[in-house]
Parts: sequence; structure tokens; C-alpha cells
Amino acid sequence: MIPAEHPQRRILNDEVHARPPEALKAPMRLSYLVLFSAGDKIAEYAALADLIARFGGPAAAPEQAHYSADLGPFRLKWERHTEFVRYTFIVNGAEATPFADPALNAVPKDWVTQLPGQIIVATHAVLLPAPRKKREQENIAEMYFAGNPLIGSQISGAKGTAWTDFRIHADGFGRLLVDDHGMTPRQAGRLIQRLLEVDTYRIMALLAFPVARQLSPFLAQTERELLEIIARMQTAGEDDEPMLLDRLTRLESQIENRHTDTLFRFSAANAYDDLVQQRIEELREQRIEGLQTFREFNDRRLAPAIATCRAVSSRQTALSERVARATVLLSTRVNVTREKQNQAVLKSMDRRANLQLRLQQTVEGLSLAAITYYIVGLTGYAAKGVKAMGFHVDPDIVMGAAIPIVAGLVAIGLRRFHRSLSKSE
Repeated sequence: MIPAEHPQRRILNDEVHARPPEALKAPMRLSYLVLFSAGDKIAEYAALADLIARFGGPAAAPEQAHYSADLGPFRLKWERHTEFVRYTFIVNGAEATPFADPALNAVPKDWVTQLPGQIIVATHAVLLPAPRKKREQENIAEMYFAGNPLIGSQISGAKGTAWTDFRIHADGFGRLLVDDHGMTPRQAGRLIQRLLEVDTYRIMALLAFPVARQLSPFLAQTERELLEIIARMQTAGEDDEPMLLDRLTRLESQIENRHTDTLFRFSAANAYDDLVQQRIEELREQRIEGLQTFREFNDRRLAPAIATCRAVSSRQTALSERVARATVLLSTRVNVTREKQNQAVLKSMDRRANLQLRLQQTVEGLSLAAITYYIVGLTGYAAKGVKAMGFHVDPDIVMGAAIPIVAGLVAIGLRRFHRSLSKSE
């Protein structure tokens, strides 16, 4: 007994429940794969459907963005994101050397090798009950992390302790060790998910760093060329302006092309960095004496790279605006020059029109004399004819008297003709 639902109501409501963390209880092993996606959703779904079919799990719909099920030998959590797809394989229990037998060993090897995409993050994680005796950092580093310097802290209000080295080991995977000091399964699941997401979003944010380093030489070269063009504009003559405008136009085209190519990558880096900071904040870290915390490690390593990306992006935007202003300035200068040229052309046309008018008036004067001459000549012939008929007429006197009369009449006729033309115009 309510009005009709909005077509997006349930979809949007369910979105806040999407990708829930798994309930995890120590001891437990996890293998986490993140594959940079080429956007081939058909291939991604086919790989997921193939694995589900091999173990007889519940079917997934092609439009699903996340999937979770117990497939027997392992639990699977699959998530599709804008740029990547991630798989989490979960196996109960832990061996004495847990990283020697990761959860991924329970997954068919031929299926793993044929996954679409490129590995961007791969991590083996182990959730263990907290030992009665406090672990020594040196022992942890030697036993689980090949003696590498550790990063770690107490998290979730000291209910968990996490260690990692943020390195890729000989098997191609990173390692994460978490001790459970009394977390609930859901709390442990959220903690593991946040730790894995910190590494994922950190790497995704750093994808912009090589782009920024490759872009810097281009920006430096472009800035030098722009300074050269601006310096030339101060002393350039009218003949140089079209050439400078052409150089500016090509320069602006190159900058806009690079800006379009890198805009998404830099924007994504900012978004991923925000997610890293948010996930670290949610860890509620407490320092372990002698170790870098997750926040300190990322502030030291990630923050400078992101600052570089932001500086390059801002530099690119500022350069684009400078080129645009220089183009507008030079275009205005070229337009002023063209206006001057047009004015000179108009003045030349005006002078020519005046000359043509004077020439026309001269021609009209000659025409008046010619018409008068012919009409008077005809009058003389007529007078001679009358004389031949026996009338006493002197043709010379008639022609002399006809000259002013004919000239006046012709002049009046030409004036009326000009008036009629003016009225018609």
C-alpha cells in the first residue's frame, strides 16, 4: 500500500551492502590476487564461471560485481572494480610454516595461469591466534619475511597485530601476518580486508607516478618553447605573426592531447590515495616499539609520489592555461593587423572609386559634345533640304542657332537620367 518504487531504489539500497568482508577465524590462510583489467568483462566472468563449475558452487550472474561462496577446498571471494578484478582464496587452518603452503595451492594451477589480466598485487596472508609468549621482531622477520625490515603495529584497539615487509618474495607474492588477540570473525574479516586494500590502493595510486616522470621532460620542453614564442611576440613584425600563431596552435594541440591522455590516471591516483588514507585511519594503529607503522610507511613512500603527481598535473594545467592566454593575445594582435590591412584596402578602393567617378564625369562631358555635334549635323542636313525645296534658309545660321538649344536639351536629359537612377537605387 505504497506508491510505485523508483527503478533504482533496491539497487542503490543494496549497494551499501555490496562486497561485505568475510567472517574469518584464526587460524586461517588467504591468497589475494589483484589483476589489472583490460575491461573484458566477458573473459572475467568466463573465468569465474569456469572455477565455480569445477567445484559445483552456486552460479554467478554475468552482471554481478561481487561473488562469495564456499567451494569446498577453499572459500572464494571475487570482486570486479573499475580498473581491476580481485580474487581472495581462503583456507582454514595453518601449518607450522604457513607461507610454505598458501591457500592458492588449493586452486587448480591451470585455471590460475589462464586468468585474464595482469597481476598488479599478489599477497599471501595468514591469520593466527596470538601466541602466549610475545613474538620477537627478529624471529618474525627471519621466519616469515626473509630477514627484511618489518612494518607493523597493533590495530583495532590492540585486538590484532599485523606485520608485513611490503616486498615481493621469490614466489612473486607479498606476505602479511596477523595475530588475533580476541577479535570477532567479522572484525577479523574487516581488518584483513583493510590491510589488503591498503596495499592494493597504494599500488593503484602509484600507477600515476611513472606517467608523471615521463611527462616532466615534455612539460619542460613545452615551457621553453612557449617562453621563446612569447619573447618573439614582443619584437615580431606583421609578417611573423601568422607563423607564431601556427606554432602556438600546434603547441596547444600537443598539450591538450597529453592532458587528455593523463587526466584519468592523475584523477584516479588522487582517489586511490584518499582510499589508502581512509583505510589506514580505520586500522586504529598503535605503535610497536622499533617498527614503522602502516601510516608512517605510506606517508614516507606514497605521499611524495602522490605529491609529485599532483604537482605535474597542476603544472600541466597551468601550462595549458598559459598557452591559451598567449594564443588569445596573439590572435587579437593578428586580428588588429588584419583590420589595419582591411582599412588600407578600403581606402584604396575609395580612391579608385573617386577616380572612376571623375573619369565617368569626363566621359559624360565628351558624350554631351559628341551628341550635340551629331544632332546639330542632322539639323544642318535638314536645313539644306529645306533650302533645296526653294525656301530661303541659311543652313549655317540654323546650325549655329541649334548648338546651344541642342546642348541644353541634351544636358537636361542626362540630368534627368541620373536622377531616375538615384531614385531607383
